[in-house]
Amino acid sequence: MSKEILINVTPQETRVAILENGVLQEVYIERSRNKGLVGNIYKGRVCRVLPGMEAAFVEVGMDRAAFLHVSDIAPHGDNANKPTISHLLSEGQDVLVQVIKDPMGTKGARLTAHITIPSRYLVFMPNSTNVGVSSRIEDESERERLKTMLLDQKDLLGESGYIIRTAAETATPESMVQDILFLNKLWGSISEKSRAEKAGNVIHEDLSLPMRVLRDMIDDDLERIRVDSRETSRKMQHFAEKLMIEAHSKIEHYPGERPIFDLYGVEDEIQKGLGRKTHLKSGGYLIIDQTEAMTTIDVNTGAFVGHRNLEETIFKTNLEAAQAIARQLRLRNLGGIIIIDFIDMVEEDHRAQVLRALEKALDKDHARTQVCEVSSLGLVEMTRKRTRESLEHVLCETCPTCEGKGYIKSAETACYEVFREILREARQFDAKQLLVLAAQEVIDLLVDEESNSLAELEDFIGVPIKLQVESLYTQEQFDVVIM
Repeated sequence: MSKEILINVTPQETRVAILENGVLQEVYIERSRNKGLVGNIYKGRVCRVLPGMEAAFVEVGMDRAAFLHVSDIAPHGDNANKPTISHLLSEGQDVLVQVIKDPMGTKGARLTAHITIPSRYLVFMPNSTNVGVSSRIEDESERERLKTMLLDQKDLLGESGYIIRTAAETATPESMVQDILFLNKLWGSISEKSRAEKAGNVIHEDLSLPMRVLRDMIDDDLERIRVDSRETSRKMQHFAEKLMIEAHSKIEHYPGERPIFDLYGVEDEIQKGLGRKTHLKSGGYLIIDQTEAMTTIDVNTGAFVGHRNLEETIFKTNLEAAQAIARQLRLRNLGGIIIIDFIDMVEEDHRAQVLRALEKALDKDHARTQVCEVSSLGLVEMTRKRTRESLEHVLCETCPTCEGKGYIKSAETACYEVFREILREARQFDAKQLLVLAAQEVIDLLVDEESNSLAELEDFIGVPIKLQVESLYTQEQFDVVIM
């Protein structure tokens, strides 16, 4: 697999596109007005303890208080002996916390007191003594080799814990030492600042998006990183020289006149990623709907092919859909509960193969996923860890006309509501004339197909009715004014 990273930089926002074999897989967007907060460390102050929820709200200087659950404070271990939230925190207490989930919708940020600071090869855990290895490194001998390499530096490790990252497979003992020294120095400055700062202030901000790309997304498959900003490419090369020299030669400035995202077709793919419908090469398609509680994905064949080949066509469509769904989850950054309605398959073996294909396609996903067996209703239930807003929530806002429903009342429905309102007004008030203000589509229907009904209503109430188009009204809006 060949992998390319494209970085588009403007003063207002930075966008990163991850391409695998020339196909867009992931998009990251960081706007100067609304930077992501995940990874930032704050000195917070407990403003409310909720014993019933085993949680607390913490003021960290944001618009809304952030949420801290007892599981993100207490030491990991035996659940039976874990202290309650009331034993750990009290109102007015200062606490050092880190953001693990950005504020989303009406919810505040999610916090943890288990601080973690990543470097190229390691994750530093100052409040732990454990040494672990990334679960993505599956070979047991390799896990032991890396753990031994780290523990050989026990004089530098002190009383803190570490997780060895997947990228450490290519690390040398010298580069591992460099990482430990860097993390020790950084934690020293964070500790010093946390003592001096007032509650509600940020103590440490995570790296900017281009630098996080270097720290977190460099692997053996990466061919190059193309950046359309000369200044940003220089900063990235300088960062690489200090922390990851192997990435230095892969960073290049793109000087072309044509926008870099246009050159690779990324803009078109982003637009497709905002639509409900995703087409499959076989002629089938996916319908993807995001709601507050979950995301639903419906798989359709798109055309009926006859009885003889129907089961085989359904099977092939579902296999293709499994690949497409894994890509769409990454591209749209969909998280939380996801329900997939594959086309019903008669053969048990086909169902098992589609499920395996989905799980294999999800192996490439950086976010943690968990797939359940096919339910009795033929649905596949899965979860995907959500730490930042989806692509739709970053780039879009709720439609003011339909208010997120995805549909509006028809002009015919609005007409009949107008008739009912006219009757209501005529019975309640002594009007000499009524004026109906409505959208163009509703007025057109009233003077055309519903003109007889309007005339009969006018005779019935004995009051003349005038009509007026209001160009700013939506199809659902209308007013009946007494003259």
